[in-house]
Formats: sequence, C-alpha cells, structure tokens
Amino acid sequence: MANVARSLERAFSMNNIKAVALAINSPGGSPVQSHLIFKRIRALADEKQVPVIAFVEDVAASGGYMIACAADEIICDSFSIVGSIGVVGGSFGFNKLIDKIGVERRLYTSGERKGMLDPFLPENPDDVERLHAIQRDIHDGFIDLVKSRRGGKLDSRETALFSGEYWAGRRGLELGLVDVIGDLRGVLRERFGNKVRTPLIAERGLFGRRMPGVSGGLASLWSGSNLADDFIATLEARELWARYGL
Repeated sequence: MANVARSLERAFSMNNIKAVALAINSPGGSPVQSHLIFKRIRALADEKQVPVIAFVEDVAASGGYMIACAADEIICDSFSIVGSIGVVGGSFGFNKLIDKIGVERRLYTSGERKGMLDPFLPENPDDVERLHAIQRDIHDGFIDLVKSRRGGKLDSRETALFSGEYWAGRRGLELGLVDVIGDLRGVLRERFGNKVRTPLIAERGLFGRRMPGVSGGLASLWSGSNLADDFIATLEARELWARYGL
C-alpha cells in the first residue's frame, strides 16, 4: 500500500477528472495489502464520484484480482490470466535434516502456541488445522468481496469459481470474472476519442527510475480548461508477496 498510495491520490486528484483506469499485472500477494489497496481505490472513487476501469495485462490473479474488483468494470486480453480466488501458504520441514547433520534446535517462547509451525520442529496436526481455519476466514472474506463487486455477473453454475482455479481471459468473460475483452489503448480511444494521451503516474526511485513492479497503470482522464485533449495517467499495481499471501 505504501508504494501506491501517493500515486492513487495524485490520479484521483486531477482537475475535472472523468475516469480512473488501473493497468494491473500481478499474480497476487498479501491479502492485507491487496485489501488495503482495494479499499483505498473504492474510497477515492466514492469521494470523487469517478468511475474506475481495470485493465488486466498478463495476469490479475488472487490478490491482483482482488484489486481489479475495485473497478466498476474489468477489461482483459483474451490471453490474460484471471481468477485464483483462494488462499495459499507454504513452508518447509527441516527437523529431519538438522537431526542428520547433528544440529540441536533451541527455541525459547512464552506462550504455548508461539512456536507454531516452526519449520525445524515436527509438524503438529493441531497447528495445521489452526492455520487452515485462518485461511478459511480469509478465503470467505475474499469470496464475499468478489460477490459484492461482481454480483449477478458471476456464473453461479461454475462450482470451481472460488476454488483457487484460474482461467484465460475469454473463459473469464464467460464466467463473469471480467466484462470485456480488450486493451487499454484501444478501449480508451474508443470511449474518449483518438486524441487520448497516456502520461504515466508512478512513484520513481533513485535517478528518476520507475520503482520495481511498475510498468502499467493507474490512469486518470480529465479535460481541464487549459488542456486541449483528454489525458490518462497510469500506474501498475505492484506485486505483493507474503508468507500466507493470496
């Protein structure tokens, strides 16, 4: 969230704004960070009374798809990957390895569950079930979010819709995960005229280079009194990763 907050504010704060376009290219990441970005987009859209259009590039999966759901309309390429509405977490088990190489594990905790899922201890089924319970809570919230945003557009006959499976763009359109097959330039030129321009709104690092993960965009369209044309500014939703991410 810290990497995109300022750019979001800039995009939504332009004079005489008509719409904001999100160019999303992310396979997912932290459920919390994805949700924070989702909520910030919706808060700004409601505050400014501005429609939001999401354009999926290579992928908008899991947390990336959650962010796409902040838009009023989702557009993707026929070869884009969308979906993956689920939660995943993983680790490794090293307890047999440290026994083999003669390492003694020393763990000091206060709280009987503080060492839960330690990769250097044997797996405890009770700890695994606790993790699954947390994942189910997050997954249920993710499902509710998608349903609240996509509503009746979703194909309720598809039992795999919330299984964590993902699909290519055309199948995603059939399932109601997206609204249109298209691309940012083509759709915006069709809707806002051939003179639409696309300056990038993105945070920049040392020597003015774009921050890692930024290659697409968050875009704002406006027609100010001192501007001859409409404009669009873009920022890509950064990839977010976490141990128990979406």
